Amino acid sequence: MSERGTGGGEARAGRSWSLTKHARDNLTAYTFLAPFLIIFLVFLVYPVVYSLYLAMHQVPADSFDVFGGLQFVGFKNFIKLFTDVKFWWSVAMTLYYAVLIIPAGIAASLTLALLLNNRLKAVAVYRSAFFLPYVLDMLVVGIVWTLIYSPHVGILVQFFESIGITAFTEKGFLGMPGSAMPSVVFANVLKGAGFGMILYLSAIQNISPSLYEAAEIDGATPWQRFTRITLPLVKPITFFMVIIGTISALNAFVEVYAMTSGGPNVDVGGRALGATWVTGYYVFDAFYNQWRLGYASAMSYVLLALTVIVSLVNRKFLGSDNT
Repeated sequence: MSERGTGGGEARAGRSWSLTKHARDNLTAYTFLAPFLIIFLVFLVYPVVYSLYLAMHQVPADSFDVFGGLQFVGFKNFIKLFTDVKFWWSVAMTLYYAVLIIPAGIAASLTLALLLNNRLKAVAVYRSAFFLPYVLDMLVVGIVWTLIYSPHVGILVQFFESIGITAFTEKGFLGMPGSAMPSVVFANVLKGAGFGMILYLSAIQNISPSLYEAAEIDGATPWQRFTRITLPLVKPITFFMVIIGTISALNAFVEVYAMTSGGPNVDVGGRALGATWVTGYYVFDAFYNQWRLGYASAMSYVLLALTVIVSLVNRKFLGSDNT
Protein backbone atom coordinates (compact mmCIF):
# COMPACT_ATOMS: atom_id res chain seq x y z
CA MET A 1 0.00 0.00 0.00
CA SER A 2 2.76 2.43 0.94
CA GLU A 3 4.59 1.69 -2.27
CA ARG A 4 1.50 2.47 -4.28
CA GLY A 5 1.07 5.66 -2.28
CA THR A 6 4.66 6.57 -2.86
CA GLY A 7 4.30 5.88 -6.57
CA GLY A 8 1.16 8.02 -6.75
CA GLY A 9 2.93 10.83 -4.98
CA GLU A 10 5.81 10.68 -7.40
CA ALA A 11 3.36 10.75 -10.33
CA ARG A 12 1.59 13.79 -8.90
CA ALA A 13 4.95 15.46 -8.30
CA GLY A 14 5.93 14.71 -11.89
CA ARG A 15 2.71 16.23 -13.20
CA SER A 16 3.20 19.28 -10.96
CA TRP A 17 6.74 19.70 -12.22
CA SER A 18 5.51 19.31 -15.80
CA LEU A 19 2.83 21.96 -15.32
CA THR A 20 5.34 24.27 -13.68
CA LYS A 21 7.76 23.79 -16.57
CA HIS A 22 4.94 24.44 -19.05
CA ALA A 23 4.03 27.64 -17.22
CA ARG A 24 7.67 28.72 -17.24
CA ASP A 25 7.91 28.08 -20.96
CA ASN A 26 4.78 30.19 -21.55
CA LEU A 27 6.13 32.96 -19.36
CA THR A 28 9.41 32.95 -21.29
CA ALA A 29 7.57 33.08 -24.62
CA TYR A 30 5.32 35.95 -23.54
CA THR A 31 8.32 37.80 -22.16
CA PHE A 32 9.95 37.76 -25.58
CA LEU A 33 6.64 38.66 -27.25
CA ALA A 34 5.89 41.48 -24.81
CA PRO A 35 7.75 44.28 -26.69
CA PHE A 36 5.91 43.52 -29.92
CA LEU A 37 2.55 43.09 -28.16
CA ILE A 38 2.96 46.41 -26.34
CA ILE A 39 3.85 48.24 -29.56
CA PHE A 40 1.00 46.49 -31.40
CA LEU A 41 -1.58 47.44 -28.75
CA VAL A 42 -0.37 51.02 -28.26
CA PHE A 43 0.29 52.03 -31.86
CA LEU A 44 -2.27 49.93 -33.77
CA VAL A 45 -5.13 48.58 -31.68
CA TYR A 46 -5.59 51.67 -29.51
CA PRO A 47 -5.61 54.17 -32.44
CA VAL A 48 -8.14 52.02 -34.33
CA VAL A 49 -10.47 51.85 -31.33
CA TYR A 50 -9.99 55.52 -30.44
CA SER A 51 -10.63 56.64 -34.03
CA LEU A 52 -14.03 54.91 -33.83
CA TYR A 53 -14.67 56.90 -30.65
CA LEU A 54 -13.67 60.11 -32.45
CA ALA A 55 -15.94 59.24 -35.38
CA MET A 56 -18.90 59.43 -33.00
CA HIS A 57 -17.91 62.91 -31.75
CA GLN A 58 -17.12 66.35 -33.07
CA VAL A 59 -15.16 69.35 -31.84
CA PRO A 60 -17.42 72.39 -31.20
CA ALA A 61 -16.47 75.42 -33.29
CA ASP A 62 -16.02 77.61 -30.20
CA SER A 63 -14.04 75.07 -28.19
CA PHE A 64 -10.36 75.57 -27.47
CA ASP A 65 -10.06 72.17 -25.80
CA VAL A 66 -9.78 69.98 -28.88
CA PHE A 67 -9.94 66.59 -27.17
CA GLY A 68 -11.62 67.45 -23.88
CA GLY A 69 -14.48 69.39 -25.50
CA LEU A 70 -15.71 66.61 -27.79
CA GLN A 71 -19.48 66.35 -28.25
CA PHE A 72 -21.22 63.05 -28.96
CA VAL A 73 -23.06 63.15 -32.32
CA GLY A 74 -23.60 59.45 -33.04
CA PHE A 75 -23.55 58.60 -36.75
CA LYS A 76 -23.88 62.22 -37.87
CA ASN A 77 -20.36 62.29 -39.33
CA PHE A 78 -21.00 59.14 -41.36
CA ILE A 79 -24.34 60.45 -42.65
CA LYS A 80 -22.77 63.75 -43.66
CA LEU A 81 -20.28 61.93 -45.87
CA PHE A 82 -23.06 60.86 -48.25
CA THR A 83 -23.78 64.51 -49.14
CA ASP A 84 -20.18 65.74 -49.14
CA VAL A 85 -19.25 66.59 -52.73
CA LYS A 86 -15.55 66.86 -51.86
CA PHE A 87 -15.53 63.39 -50.35
CA TRP A 88 -17.11 61.73 -53.38
CA TRP A 89 -14.83 63.70 -55.66
CA SER A 90 -11.87 62.40 -53.65
CA VAL A 91 -13.22 58.85 -54.01
CA ALA A 92 -13.47 59.35 -57.79
CA MET A 93 -9.92 60.71 -57.94
CA THR A 94 -8.70 57.78 -55.84
CA LEU A 95 -10.31 55.32 -58.23
CA TYR A 96 -8.75 57.19 -61.14
CA TYR A 97 -5.39 57.00 -59.38
CA ALA A 98 -5.84 53.26 -58.76
CA VAL A 99 -6.88 52.56 -62.35
CA LEU A 100 -3.68 54.24 -63.53
CA ILE A 101 -1.15 52.99 -61.03
CA ILE A 102 -2.13 49.33 -60.51
CA PRO A 103 -1.87 48.14 -64.15
CA ALA A 104 1.16 50.35 -64.77
CA GLY A 105 2.91 49.08 -61.65
CA ILE A 106 2.24 45.44 -62.53
CA ALA A 107 3.38 45.93 -66.13
CA ALA A 108 6.59 47.71 -65.09
CA SER A 109 7.43 45.14 -62.41
CA LEU A 110 6.78 42.15 -64.68
CA THR A 111 8.75 43.70 -67.54
CA LEU A 112 11.78 44.32 -65.31
CA ALA A 113 11.55 40.79 -63.92
CA LEU A 114 11.48 39.26 -67.39
CA LEU A 115 14.43 41.36 -68.55
CA LEU A 116 16.55 40.68 -65.47
CA ASN A 117 15.77 36.97 -65.51
CA ASN A 118 18.17 36.65 -68.42
CA ARG A 119 21.90 35.98 -68.08
CA LEU A 120 23.15 39.54 -68.32
CA LYS A 121 26.51 40.86 -67.26
CA ALA A 122 26.37 42.44 -63.79
CA VAL A 123 22.71 41.44 -63.47
CA ALA A 124 22.93 41.76 -59.67
CA VAL A 125 23.93 45.42 -60.07
CA TYR A 126 20.92 46.09 -62.28
CA ARG A 127 18.57 44.38 -59.83
CA SER A 128 19.94 46.44 -56.94
CA ALA A 129 19.72 49.65 -58.97
CA PHE A 130 16.05 49.10 -59.83
CA PHE A 131 15.18 48.07 -56.27
CA LEU A 132 17.00 50.97 -54.59
CA PRO A 133 14.31 53.66 -55.25
CA TYR A 134 11.77 51.54 -53.35
CA VAL A 135 13.64 51.99 -50.06
CA LEU A 136 13.78 55.78 -50.43
CA ASP A 137 11.27 57.93 -48.59
CA MET A 138 8.32 58.96 -50.75
CA LEU A 139 8.53 62.56 -49.54
CA VAL A 140 12.10 62.85 -50.80
CA VAL A 141 11.21 61.17 -54.10
CA GLY A 142 8.21 63.49 -54.50
CA ILE A 143 10.35 66.60 -53.99
CA VAL A 144 12.90 65.38 -56.55
CA TRP A 145 10.17 64.71 -59.11
CA THR A 146 8.65 68.12 -58.40
CA LEU A 147 11.92 69.65 -59.55
CA ILE A 148 11.99 67.41 -62.62
CA TYR A 149 8.41 68.38 -63.52
CA SER A 150 8.78 72.09 -62.69
CA PRO A 151 8.04 74.64 -65.46
CA HIS A 152 10.83 76.37 -67.40
CA VAL A 153 13.73 74.76 -65.50
CA GLY A 154 12.56 71.16 -65.09
CA ILE A 155 14.64 68.57 -66.94
CA LEU A 156 11.58 66.88 -68.42
CA VAL A 157 10.08 70.20 -69.52
CA GLN A 158 13.32 71.17 -71.21
CA PHE A 159 13.47 67.81 -72.97
CA PHE A 160 9.99 68.29 -74.41
CA GLU A 161 10.91 71.83 -75.47
CA SER A 162 13.93 70.43 -77.34
CA ILE A 163 11.62 68.27 -79.48
CA GLY A 164 9.18 71.13 -80.09
CA ILE A 165 6.53 70.45 -77.40
CA THR A 166 5.90 73.60 -75.35
CA ALA A 167 2.55 72.73 -73.76
CA PHE A 168 4.16 72.17 -70.36
CA THR A 169 6.53 75.14 -70.37
CA GLU A 170 4.37 77.63 -68.45
CA LYS A 171 2.72 75.45 -65.80
CA GLY A 172 4.82 72.30 -65.85
CA PHE A 173 3.45 68.77 -65.63
CA LEU A 174 2.02 69.19 -62.14
CA GLY A 175 0.31 72.50 -62.83
CA MET A 176 -2.06 71.20 -65.50
CA PRO A 177 -5.19 69.20 -64.51
CA GLY A 178 -4.83 66.73 -67.36
CA SER A 179 -1.22 65.78 -66.66
CA ALA A 180 -0.99 66.18 -62.87
CA MET A 181 -2.35 62.77 -61.86
CA PRO A 182 -0.51 60.78 -64.57
CA SER A 183 2.70 62.55 -63.54
CA VAL A 184 2.24 61.55 -59.89
CA VAL A 185 1.49 57.99 -60.98
CA PHE A 186 4.55 57.83 -63.24
CA ALA A 187 6.86 58.89 -60.41
CA ASN A 188 5.28 56.41 -58.01
CA VAL A 189 5.47 53.54 -60.50
CA LEU A 190 9.18 54.09 -61.06
CA LYS A 191 9.72 54.17 -57.30
CA GLY A 192 7.80 50.97 -56.53
CA ALA A 193 8.59 48.86 -59.59
CA GLY A 194 11.65 47.35 -57.89
CA PHE A 195 9.54 45.74 -55.18
CA GLY A 196 7.23 44.05 -57.65
CA MET A 197 10.22 43.09 -59.76
CA ILE A 198 11.68 41.07 -56.87
CA LEU A 199 8.37 39.27 -56.30
CA TYR A 200 7.88 38.42 -59.96
CA LEU A 201 11.52 37.43 -60.37
CA SER A 202 11.33 34.93 -57.52
CA ALA A 203 8.11 33.46 -58.96
CA ILE A 204 9.53 33.18 -62.48
CA GLN A 205 12.70 31.49 -61.25
CA ASN A 206 10.59 28.87 -59.45
CA ILE A 207 8.92 27.82 -62.72
CA SER A 208 10.35 24.53 -63.93
CA PRO A 209 12.44 24.96 -67.11
CA SER A 210 11.00 21.67 -68.40
CA LEU A 211 7.68 23.43 -68.99
CA TYR A 212 9.29 25.91 -71.36
CA GLU A 213 11.32 23.16 -73.03
CA ALA A 214 8.20 21.06 -73.65
CA ALA A 215 6.32 24.08 -75.00
CA GLU A 216 9.22 24.96 -77.30
CA ILE A 217 9.34 21.38 -78.62
CA ASP A 218 5.60 21.62 -79.34
CA GLY A 219 6.27 24.73 -81.42
CA ALA A 220 5.03 27.40 -79.01
CA THR A 221 6.19 30.93 -79.79
CA PRO A 222 7.80 33.12 -77.10
CA TRP A 223 4.54 35.05 -76.77
CA GLN A 224 2.58 31.81 -76.32
CA ARG A 225 5.06 30.59 -73.70
CA PHE A 226 4.65 33.88 -71.88
CA THR A 227 0.83 33.94 -71.98
CA ARG A 228 0.26 30.19 -71.45
CA ILE A 229 2.98 29.42 -68.91
CA THR A 230 4.49 32.49 -67.26
CA LEU A 231 1.38 34.59 -66.71
CA PRO A 232 -0.78 31.79 -65.20
CA LEU A 233 2.01 30.65 -62.88
CA VAL A 234 2.73 34.15 -61.55
CA LYS A 235 -0.96 34.90 -61.05
CA PRO A 236 -0.71 34.71 -57.22
CA ILE A 237 1.88 37.51 -57.35
CA THR A 238 -0.42 39.51 -59.61
CA PHE A 239 -3.26 39.04 -57.14
CA PHE A 240 -0.99 40.21 -54.32
CA MET A 241 0.10 43.24 -56.34
CA VAL A 242 -3.52 44.19 -57.05
CA ILE A 243 -4.47 43.97 -53.36
CA ILE A 244 -1.41 45.94 -52.23
CA GLY A 245 -1.96 48.48 -55.01
CA THR A 246 -5.60 48.95 -54.01
CA ILE A 247 -4.69 49.51 -50.37
CA SER A 248 -1.88 51.90 -51.36
CA ALA A 249 -4.21 53.87 -53.63
CA LEU A 250 -6.83 54.26 -50.91
CA ASN A 251 -4.11 55.42 -48.51
CA ALA A 252 -2.21 57.60 -51.00
CA PHE A 253 -1.15 60.82 -49.36
CA VAL A 254 2.59 61.51 -49.19
CA GLU A 255 3.11 61.58 -52.96
CA VAL A 256 0.19 63.98 -53.43
CA TYR A 257 1.24 66.13 -50.48
CA ALA A 258 4.82 66.38 -51.74
CA MET A 259 4.07 66.98 -55.42
CA THR A 260 0.71 68.75 -55.85
CA SER A 261 -0.97 69.37 -52.45
CA GLY A 262 -4.20 68.15 -54.02
CA GLY A 263 -4.12 70.57 -56.95
CA PRO A 264 -4.34 71.93 -59.55
CA ASN A 265 -7.98 72.95 -59.32
CA VAL A 266 -10.60 72.11 -61.93
CA ASP A 267 -14.07 73.58 -62.28
CA VAL A 268 -16.71 70.91 -61.62
CA GLY A 269 -20.27 72.23 -61.57
CA GLY A 270 -19.15 75.62 -60.33
CA ARG A 271 -16.90 74.13 -57.64
CA ALA A 272 -13.11 74.33 -57.60
CA LEU A 273 -11.92 70.77 -56.93
CA GLY A 274 -8.39 69.43 -56.95
CA ALA A 275 -7.32 67.22 -59.84
CA THR A 276 -5.26 65.08 -57.43
CA TRP A 277 -7.53 65.44 -54.37
CA VAL A 278 -7.45 61.80 -53.29
CA THR A 279 -9.16 60.48 -50.15
CA GLY A 280 -5.93 60.19 -48.18
CA TYR A 281 -5.23 63.86 -48.71
CA TYR A 282 -8.82 64.80 -47.81
CA VAL A 283 -8.51 62.91 -44.50
CA PHE A 284 -5.29 64.80 -43.78
CA ASP A 285 -6.88 68.14 -44.67
CA ALA A 286 -9.93 67.51 -42.46
CA PHE A 287 -7.85 66.26 -39.53
CA TYR A 288 -4.83 68.56 -39.58
CA ASN A 289 -5.91 71.75 -41.34
CA GLN A 290 -9.57 71.95 -40.26
CA TRP A 291 -9.37 69.99 -36.95
CA ARG A 292 -12.51 68.05 -37.86
CA LEU A 293 -11.29 65.06 -35.93
CA GLY A 294 -14.56 63.13 -35.89
CA TYR A 295 -15.24 63.71 -39.57
CA ALA A 296 -11.74 62.59 -40.57
CA SER A 297 -12.07 59.47 -38.41
CA ALA A 298 -15.42 58.65 -40.02
CA MET A 299 -13.80 58.95 -43.45
CA SER A 300 -11.03 56.59 -42.41
CA TYR A 301 -13.58 53.91 -41.48
CA VAL A 302 -15.43 54.39 -44.77
CA LEU A 303 -12.11 53.94 -46.57
CA LEU A 304 -11.51 50.77 -44.57
CA ALA A 305 -14.90 49.44 -45.73
CA LEU A 306 -14.08 50.36 -49.35
CA THR A 307 -10.72 48.58 -49.07
CA VAL A 308 -12.38 45.39 -47.83
CA ILE A 309 -15.03 45.50 -50.56
CA VAL A 310 -12.52 46.09 -53.36
CA SER A 311 -10.27 43.34 -51.99
CA LEU A 312 -13.18 40.88 -51.99
CA VAL A 313 -14.08 41.86 -55.56
CA ASN A 314 -10.46 41.34 -56.64
CA ARG A 315 -10.45 37.96 -54.92
CA LYS A 316 -13.63 37.01 -56.75
CA PHE A 317 -12.33 37.93 -60.20
CA LEU A 318 -8.77 36.70 -59.79
CA GLY A 319 -9.86 33.45 -58.13
CA SER A 320 -9.74 32.35 -54.52
CA ASP A 321 -7.39 29.49 -55.38
CA ASN A 322 -4.57 32.01 -55.78
CA THR A 323 -4.52 33.09 -52.17
